[in-house]
Amino acid sequence: MTTPMMQQYQGIKAKASDAILFYRLGDFYEMFGEDAEVAAPVLQIALTGRDAGGGKRIAMCGVPYHALDNYLSKLVNAGHKVAICEQVEDAKNAKGIVKRDIIRIVSPGTLIESVSERTNHYLASVYHDEHWGLAFLDLSTGEFTIFETPDIAVLQAELSRINPAELLLPPELVKKPKSWIGYYCSMRDRKTFCGQDLQNRFGKLEVLQEFPVAAQAANSLWTYILETMPGVDPTHIIEIKTFRSEHWMFLDQWTRRNLELTESLRDQGKKGTLLSVLDLTQTAFGGRLLKNWIDKPLLMQDEIERRLNAVEELTSDSFLRKDLSKLLSEVYDLERLMGKVSYGTANAKDILSLAQTLALLPEIRTLLSSSSAETLRIMAPHLEGLDTFANKLQKAINPTPALSLRDGNIIHTGYSQEVDELRSISTGGKEWVAKLENAERERSGIRSLKIGYNKVFGYYIEITHANAHLIPTDYQRKQTLSNAERFITPELKEYEQKIMGAEEKLKELEYELFLTLREDVRTYSGVVLHIAQVLAEIDVFVSLAEVAVRYHYIRPQIQIDGQILITEGRHPVVEQMLEPGVFVPNDTSISDSHQLALITGPNMAGKSTYMRQVALIVLMAHIGSFVPAKKATITLVDRIFTRVGASDDLSAGQSTFMVEMQEVAHILKYATGKSLIILDEIGRGTATFDGLSIAWAVTEYLVQHPEFNPKTLFATHYHELTQLQDEFPRLFNLHVGVKERGDDIVFLHKILPGRADRSYGIQVARLAGLPQELLQRAKILLLELESSEPVHSAENPAKVVSQLALFDVPHTHPILQEITQLVLEDMTARQALQYLFDLQERIQAIESI
Repeated sequence: MTTPMMQQYQGIKAKASDAILFYRLGDFYEMFGEDAEVAAPVLQIALTGRDAGGGKRIAMCGVPYHALDNYLSKLVNAGHKVAICEQVEDAKNAKGIVKRDIIRIVSPGTLIESVSERTNHYLASVYHDEHWGLAFLDLSTGEFTIFETPDIAVLQAELSRINPAELLLPPELVKKPKSWIGYYCSMRDRKTFCGQDLQNRFGKLEVLQEFPVAAQAANSLWTYILETMPGVDPTHIIEIKTFRSEHWMFLDQWTRRNLELTESLRDQGKKGTLLSVLDLTQTAFGGRLLKNWIDKPLLMQDEIERRLNAVEELTSDSFLRKDLSKLLSEVYDLERLMGKVSYGTANAKDILSLAQTLALLPEIRTLLSSSSAETLRIMAPHLEGLDTFANKLQKAINPTPALSLRDGNIIHTGYSQEVDELRSISTGGKEWVAKLENAERERSGIRSLKIGYNKVFGYYIEITHANAHLIPTDYQRKQTLSNAERFITPELKEYEQKIMGAEEKLKELEYELFLTLREDVRTYSGVVLHIAQVLAEIDVFVSLAEVAVRYHYIRPQIQIDGQILITEGRHPVVEQMLEPGVFVPNDTSISDSHQLALITGPNMAGKSTYMRQVALIVLMAHIGSFVPAKKATITLVDRIFTRVGASDDLSAGQSTFMVEMQEVAHILKYATGKSLIILDEIGRGTATFDGLSIAWAVTEYLVQHPEFNPKTLFATHYHELTQLQDEFPRLFNLHVGVKERGDDIVFLHKILPGRADRSYGIQVARLAGLPQELLQRAKILLLELESSEPVHSAENPAKVVSQLALFDVPHTHPILQEITQLVLEDMTARQALQYLFDLQERIQAIESI
């Protein structure tokens, strides 16, 4: 027969069959059966067993309740849901087994413990009905946003930006897994997308009426929250926001990846990204906001200028910048603190952190009010209204509170008269015990007599066996030890009861007072979260200003005239990886009439770095940042597109070339005359003539239409394309400067007008360390291919027998061109002699074929 406890467990488990059940037993969360077998290896804990009744044993494992956060995040990050089961009645009042129930179901999207401080953790929901609706929520901060679009590609770009931990989908969309590759998906009943719970909570919001499909996605998301957190009212979720495509620049996943905005290509970490350079924020919520700004550049010129005004003021006032930075370094994460308050998990230390942060606001307001920049001054009033409440919280919470709310020592002395009286009795007991101890020593004549206390026996008088003959007759034996006896007296017993009663009352009173304080904090959720948003923006402004001063950035001029003019622009990330002064700056001039720059030159010479730096400078201007240049005039662009590098998509069964072509197709479909396009090679993944044809046609497509003229930087090794400059006025050639020294080359990293006549592939291969005999053979083959069409021998069709008339074409042969381009004055006698020997070997090798 199944035991009562296992009967209760099985009934609760049936409510969350798709989750691992954490069943609270005393100081442990226990798992049984299949749950235990799945969880034990993930958590790296021992798998044991216990009697389940009827002579059956069941697998079992457990984790300490106080280490819940750590074990919970391990299971959830491994892709499991966890249902947390707690006691829901006081054990003192229980008849039979204590009632238990699920208080929370934790999935990848509803995890609020152990999430990254400087990155949002989103739960998202998607719905489709003519348009695509998206809703996403960060439960830890309360950020709730909806978005609607007719285009699935735009939806997928936004999903890629927010990278949700969990995606809620109706059944028909779950059946299309290719659309949601890489996301943890949970299927939701269609009726949850049309519920009224959201309206009951927020009322008839205009934003929900304006975007009805997104509202349905939000309905399902909100219902999911209520299901997974029964009994919790997330008061820190105070509004639902949206954003419009005309206000923000959408960046597809390829652009964010290729420009390494917030994640590096190497390890998906922060190092080596634009974010790593710009992020000198002092607060966690400031760091999250800056990441959001980088991922969503602005298209509104007035708002960009407002940001630039604030940054400019802070760059010119070093005292204001440093003072604000110092104060912000003492600010705690208000958004996530309010999340804990909302969920009822905030402890005394959390409330104290909130109070200490709010106490900094008067000084921050004073600094902002003294600023000469209106952008900063008008932020000061938004930090008002909580001074009195902050003072109350600081007076209420012990400066060094206990972590557990049930252990007492969380309410500050002086806040509650009743707490002070009970604490006086509890702490005063030590003095009373010391006086009694001295009195009993005098009365008994036992100098080694001592009064002690433990949780099992309470207070006791301990006397060694050697002094047993001196024990007073009114002592009552309580415990015998190996070398002593312990006693109690009526007086000591009476005082023990008085002290113990006071301590229990004190702990209970402190707990009740704290819960009242925490509820008071909940009522201020809206005000505190608004202050958090203002502080986050100030933090980002200070960070961008400090970066500008530290790295010598300048304020860009924002225009709408179609011109991008950059003088001595630098790559913000690469520059920081080099020694000061080593990076070579370059100019950029591109406009509607001077639209497509075709860039040629060898690999490793700097073409990719140059193009990326232009894209990053334009993007930085759109987020309101100063830029790495001597001067910059940036026109507003609606999108930035990049086609860079080679990669395949094995999960979708797509080759490198197919991925490349899909990226190009995406760009040509969505780019407009106001877009900026970065193309780093097209057509290199297929046969030479196929690739050249495609690259040629794409180039013509971008420059031949009178209205479709996106500003484009196109790096290519197809030198044949450079002749298009003569046919299309909007196309112009650029090349990377290279200095030749015999067979060696020196990259100048300078972008110059005109075309390159060679790709220097063999020289780059030499720098990479390929074997000398291989390089020599490559030179021979290159000469053959460049001089004439090969003729195959009848005896050996595989052997190329081209006859190179070395001196028949003195003005065009590559070797003669190479000789005429030698800078003899830069060569030593030894270098010249070595070059002559190499040249002789090359000619002999050609003649021997």
